[in-house]
Amino acid sequence: MTVWTRLRLRDVTLPNRVWLSPMCQYSADAGGTPTDWHLAHYGARAAGGLGLVMVECTAVAPDMRTTARDLGLWSERQLAGHRRLVEVIETGGSVPAVQLGAAGRKSSHGVPWDNAGTRSAIAPEDGGWQPLAPSAAPFAGLAVPREMTSADGTRVLEDLERAARNAHHAGYRLLELHGANGYLFHEFLSPLANRRTDDWGGDLQARMRFPLEMVRALRSGWPEGKPLVVRLPAEDLLAGGLTTADMTVVAAALGSNGVDMIDLSSGALVPEAGRLTEPLHNARYGPLFRTAGVSVAASGAVCETRHLDEAVPELVDAVLVGRALLRDPYWALRTRGTESWPRQYHRAF
Repeated sequence: MTVWTRLRLRDVTLPNRVWLSPMCQYSADAGGTPTDWHLAHYGARAAGGLGLVMVECTAVAPDMRTTARDLGLWSERQLAGHRRLVEVIETGGSVPAVQLGAAGRKSSHGVPWDNAGTRSAIAPEDGGWQPLAPSAAPFAGLAVPREMTSADGTRVLEDLERAARNAHHAGYRLLELHGANGYLFHEFLSPLANRRTDDWGGDLQARMRFPLEMVRALRSGWPEGKPLVVRLPAEDLLAGGLTTADMTVVAAALGSNGVDMIDLSSGALVPEAGRLTEPLHNARYGPLFRTAGVSVAASGAVCETRHLDEAVPELVDAVLVGRALLRDPYWALRTRGTESWPRQYHRAF
């Protein structure tokens, strides 16, 4: 088996196992709707031979965005924009997918190329908002979040279910929840961010309660025949944080609640967390997480052809490629023969 073989998840067959990792473009219009930039960006990658194109982290509600330029999926206008985006991805020959996000305390910051970027809080008077989080503990220099109440939790679950329904109506065929990198899901799981003493805090089983509710809300709005994926931290890479032993327990619970695949990440809950940089650093956790009974994918410094062969099938079931595909939308095609290129381009060879 190679990365160029098919993979079936529920009723969806992916033509190969090399996928575009969701990478924010911070280029939505003022209403959170995809723009021509998104059509051009994702269209080029869809024509680049990928089995799946996953659209960047798309917020489930206005206060769950990271920036005011994030995509959203809570309104009819956004839904119409996503339908166009799905059509472009399908025309290019890839399976369209979307990552949904609830940013939690990593919310209301600047875009990377303005001022201090993602470490720069945007005040409400400048168009920002107060984040929601498990506890009133800020991320780095961002705004102090408001600790979520049970009413807030109910609303977030409704937001997730609505966004999942909208993703289905837009035509996406695979849905991923961003549950890593210090977003709301990750914040609830980690003792470094969740300091609650009620039913949503305490030991791992208690800290898992709301994240599992988030997954059930998504699954209730997402058809049974379509796969659900969660981007999950393999560990916090910091003393006192989540360990791989913790996270395999979480992965097994996710599988029991309708999740078909784990997309592994690591660290990033807090700025001082360790950072892995070697190629396939997240994929190397894969064999451990396969014991949880779910399919496993991973991103992380996949930039050479040999990394694909090293990853699948020994480590993971699929790889998500990020920066290499920002640099070259046809990176995947260059790793294969000329016959794999779109026929419209064959006269180039």
